[in-house]
Amino acid sequence: MQGKKLLFVSANRYANPYPVYPLGISYLFTYLSERLPEYQIRIFDFNLNTPESFSEFLMEFQPDYVGLSLRNVDDVNFYSQESFINGYKMIVDIVRSTTKSPLIIGGSAFSIYPRELFTFFNPDYGIHGEGEESLYKLLVSLDTGLPDLEIDGLVYRNDSGLRVNDRKHFMTTPDLDFDTDLLEFYWDKAGMVNVQTKRGCPYNCIYCTYPLIEGHNVRTLDPDKIVYTLRQLYEKHKIDYVFFTDSVFNISNKFNIELATKMIASKLPMHWGAYFSPHNLSLENLKLFADAGLTHIEFGTESLSDSTLKAYGKHFDVDEVVRVSDYCNQVGIYFCHFMIIGGYGETEDTINESFENSKRIENTVFFPFIGMRIYPGTVLHKIALESGIVHQEDNLLEPVYYIAPGINYDTLKERAEITGRRWVFPDEDVATAMNRMRKRKRKGSLWHHLKK
Repeated sequence: MQGKKLLFVSANRYANPYPVYPLGISYLFTYLSERLPEYQIRIFDFNLNTPESFSEFLMEFQPDYVGLSLRNVDDVNFYSQESFINGYKMIVDIVRSTTKSPLIIGGSAFSIYPRELFTFFNPDYGIHGEGEESLYKLLVSLDTGLPDLEIDGLVYRNDSGLRVNDRKHFMTTPDLDFDTDLLEFYWDKAGMVNVQTKRGCPYNCIYCTYPLIEGHNVRTLDPDKIVYTLRQLYEKHKIDYVFFTDSVFNISNKFNIELATKMIASKLPMHWGAYFSPHNLSLENLKLFADAGLTHIEFGTESLSDSTLKAYGKHFDVDEVVRVSDYCNQVGIYFCHFMIIGGYGETEDTINESFENSKRIENTVFFPFIGMRIYPGTVLHKIALESGIVHQEDNLLEPVYYIAPGINYDTLKERAEITGRRWVFPDEDVATAMNRMRKRKRKGSLWHHLKK
């Protein structure tokens, strides 16, 4: 049978402070290439190309199916509030004007807004959540001329309206290969490549979308396959820094210890970073992770006030943050803290408390965001509805923030400055400095160069 043609399109063009490798598409590409070997599968990445070249590519390739991946709906920056929706609409319009092939939309943004984005873009089908098995089943059924409408995570429209199927099954053993051309670009421009070690998040932060994207059910991936992927990256492409993109890396200590032990046994000179929670981390674990190549931790701390941490739905306190930060300094791991100032429950007193407690943490960088972006389906969305900040009919595709009242936001930078610690607010231009270091062939996370 003559193979069909499938085109994956990575719509993301946001590159501040650096472009991010389209990892989800690589997982899909690998999964489908193994199960549909007769298919011709290509990837078109808008970080490397233009709308004009996209039109030309579509006409030349003539795909039977187009899969469009949407990573974010905006820049999540209160100062700029840049929406990406119109840029995505332009891509959809090019697809519709150039080919009659079915358009299938997915990605993390679509997983947060399956109804809203399906209504806005009107694709033929959508898939929310992890897409490998769902997309495979959809393509196989479409090839028969009878689409299977019972597929997990499928979004479609029928005579009764828009339908969004629940997701009941999850994967634990996805394989991962990389596109050589994409690797060269992102290794040069970003200085790192992304890999997952687990999916899902068990926590209940009031603002967070990870449970909407990946579910609460945590699935640790095969550690041997992860090490194999790292070996391929290093031996074939000379890549020696990866960032593990798990929602929180240190969810499962048993699994992480097994993975770190196997990474050490592999003797690969691989360095890595990851998102961590400042919870459930021992000094011994950090020493093991450092031996396995860990150099950078990005903590989702959000506040250094216990009352605000509780209001945010966090599962740790300030003393634990300080203790784990000290562990990092003892082991020699670079670390930073991402913060949310002015979120739900924040007051002038709790902000001042955070600034004061930041003095207890040495050798770090704080990255504060102002307010909380409101996403549908989160606890914060429910709070915003009850308080009248948003209304049920608001689709929230354009950025809407919860901003705590009664706070002098004009003095935040001044108060941060007098702590003697490095606070990098979202309107500070760090991309220029990062790009300058990239041109000098610096690899990996570079924010530690921002420290005072």
